[in-house]
Amino acid sequence: MAEQIKARIGFVSGGSSSMPHYNSFLPIVPKEIDIDFQGLELYGKSLYEIADKRDFIVQRVKDFVMQRGWDGVILTAAPTEVLNPGLYDALKVALSVPFTTALHACVAALRVYSASRVLLLTPFDARLNTLIVEHLAKTGVAAIAPHSFAELAVPKRMTPDEVFELTKTSLAAAGKIDAIYFQGAVLDPIKCLERIESELKLTVISSNPAMLWYVLSKLGLKYSISGYGRLLHEWPAIL
Repeated sequence: MAEQIKARIGFVSGGSSSMPHYNSFLPIVPKEIDIDFQGLELYGKSLYEIADKRDFIVQRVKDFVMQRGWDGVILTAAPTEVLNPGLYDALKVALSVPFTTALHACVAALRVYSASRVLLLTPFDARLNTLIVEHLAKTGVAAIAPHSFAELAVPKRMTPDEVFELTKTSLAAAGKIDAIYFQGAVLDPIKCLERIESELKLTVISSNPAMLWYVLSKLGLKYSISGYGRLLHEWPAIL
């Protein structure tokens, strides 16, 4: 007997609709949730090609919702938001279904756990990290980002053990923090998230799980998903 679909969620990337790191995201999605991956193809060699495309992004997402029958929307990638100021507010006006951006969902998750000072780990360069830190500061989150990557290809190749070691090293450089925040799934913590929380004794908020938690919560759905960290296991209410 086929699983009854409770919600169809659009998962919109600024790049391609098919990315290797999506493979680690799919196992955390409940079986009755249908994820529809769509790419805006806004960049080729550089993430900075996403800049100044706010109106185009909003219109494409709005069209997707109508044409593909989405019940909710996940708009991935912090660069899409920080390079298009006002994007979240424009989407709020345009969309009639629950939605989230990566940064919005992660800030909501950090608030649940009263985390106002975080270690920020991303696959991005120093300039993008600075823009993300500045964005977070406006929401009341102080982010420490001691590590950056000149090329996305480097974090894309990292194993779960290497991601864990990077986290451990960066934590030593960050000083006292309330949580660890992974933004950007190219630097993929999913397969070592439980280990990080267990061994380093800190809550981990990761962008893909946080977006899933947020948009499903907004649809009135609640789960307890084990093996992927505290947020998905506890599934707290959005404050």
